Amino acid sequence: MAKHICQGTKCHTYDTQSRVRGTKDNKVLRTRNARYDMNEYNTNSWAYRWEFYFCDERCMQNWLKEHITNLMNYVGIKTKPQETPIEVVKEEMDGWRGKYTRTTIKLLTETTA
Repeated sequence: MAKHICQGTKCHTYDTQSRVRGTKDNKVLRTRNARYDMNEYNTNSWAYRWEFYFCDERCMQNWLKEHITNLMNYVGIKTKPQETPIEVVKEEMDGWRGKYTRTTIKLLTETTA
């Protein structure tokens, strides 16, 4: 499997040198390839997943602007808020301005996305 072409809906309209194709009087602006090859999908844990489908963030954002409603309807929209159990820890501290209370929040369980 090779690289996908960029899925951006307007990718072929941006006037950059990397999109210019053709000879002399027969020039066109062409959609670029996605940033990374799909063969590297599972090996490049450092890459953002959108980079396997889009050439840049502008193309990704334009695609989302056009398709976000359909995508959310397909995946499903949450109807109940999620909650994570916490412990609120208050600690008396000494600072250069005197005593103060530092409040921190400790997660009691690991959450999954």
